[in-house]
Amino acid sequence: METELPLLDILSRLGVATGLALAVGLERELRGKPAGLRSHMLVALGAAAFIIVGMEILHTMPQGDDAARIDPTRIIEGVIGGIGFLGAGTIIRSGASVQGITTGASIWLAGAIGIAAGVRQFPLAIMVTVLALIIVIVLGHFEREVIEKDSRR
Repeated sequence: METELPLLDILSRLGVATGLALAVGLERELRGKPAGLRSHMLVALGAAAFIIVGMEILHTMPQGDDAARIDPTRIIEGVIGGIGFLGAGTIIRSGASVQGITTGASIWLAGAIGIAAGVRQFPLAIMVTVLALIIVIVLGHFEREVIEKDSRR
C-alpha cells in the first residue's frame, strides 16, 4: 500500500480515535443505553478512516490533476450526515417521553473525535473526550440527583 502517511501514523490516528471513543461508549454501556461501547468505537474508527482516506487521495494525486481538487470538508460533511442518521436511530419517542437524545449526541460526538484523530489533532480529540465525559457523568449525576428529585416534589 503506497501512502503519504507512515503506517504507524495511520495506526496511531485510528487507535486514538478508537480509544477515546471507548471512554465515551463505556459510559453509555454502563448505563445500559441503546448504543454503547462497540457502537461509539466503530463510529470514531470509521470517521477517522474516512478522513484519512480523503487526505490520502488529496495528497497522492499529482498536482494539477482534476481529481486532486477534492475538498476534505465535503468528506467531513458526509461523515457528519451519516453519523447523524445513526444517532437519530437511537432516539425513541413514547407518548410524551423522549429517550436516547444523549446517546444520539454522543454517537455524533464520537464521529467528531474520530475526525479530530484522523487529522492528527490529538489534543482536540482528547479535550472533546474529557469534556464529553464531564457532561455525561458529572452533569448526568447532577440531573438525576438534583433536578429529578426536585421535580418529584
